[in-house]
Amino acid sequence: MRSGFVSVIGRPNVGKSSLINTIVGEKIAITTSKPQTTRDLIQGIYTDKVAQIVFVDTPGIHKPVHKLGGFLNSKAYYSVDDVDLVLLVVDGSEEIGPGDRLERLKNVTKKVFLIINKIDKLNNEQIINKINEYKDLYDFCEIIPVSALKNDNVKRVIEVLKRYLPDTVKYFPDNDKTSSSMEFRITEIVREKVMNLTEDEIPHSIACVLTDYQESDNIAHIYVDIVTDREALRKIILGKQGIKIKEIGMEARKDLEVLLGKQVYIELYVRVLKKWRDREKYIKELGILQRSE
Repeated sequence: MRSGFVSVIGRPNVGKSSLINTIVGEKIAITTSKPQTTRDLIQGIYTDKVAQIVFVDTPGIHKPVHKLGGFLNSKAYYSVDDVDLVLLVVDGSEEIGPGDRLERLKNVTKKVFLIINKIDKLNNEQIINKINEYKDLYDFCEIIPVSALKNDNVKRVIEVLKRYLPDTVKYFPDNDKTSSSMEFRITEIVREKVMNLTEDEIPHSIACVLTDYQESDNIAHIYVDIVTDREALRKIILGKQGIKIKEIGMEARKDLEVLLGKQVYIELYVRVLKKWRDREKYIKELGILQRSE
């Protein structure tokens, strides 16, 4: 049995979470059109008859502007040093920038594979040109162009990784798709809906906390606090006469019912915790530090 851990790194919004979700066949990590969505080292698990691949989805590497941002970068870099293989995901539809060069990889001793994502936006000539651009930046073990959105060439990623994984024991049962707790997955779904349904200034100023969960055979009652750092943002999330928060709740409920396999009643509350992103105490209280430990 070949098995091992594979770190998935790259700049924000290049499609790391989408790639893992496509490979695993289930929504493990939230996806939005806005950068810096992932805040945790999320493990997505792919298992077949001959191999088990544990993907570690990391926060996008970016220039930090507050304490939370610096912490997210440290988690992304930590994951590179504690796995068997490394996938660097880039957006093939974008020009190569300083962040794509990732000088940090020069000190990595593990095999690094380049995944050029979003090839559905490119023609064949552009794909070849993009491969040639990247191959001189680093001695990649292999370069694989894919479209995670269209599930194009994603199977090749799995087949390639199998060849390089160590021959060892399975780490998780066959049916496991993720190591993330149900509490974490519930709050991430709510955070995804807030990010998708609000303005650009909102997403990185919020955290979601599960405050209560009650269930019976067919019904789950879920209570989540949406924490932001300014009263003005709280009003935006609530919306006029509470319309926006109702929309967020309705969209979250749809995904939660798929996740839990039962009818869901969800109540959302929005509260203000000033400057929480710059205070390690608040980051710990909101569970962002503790979930990675």
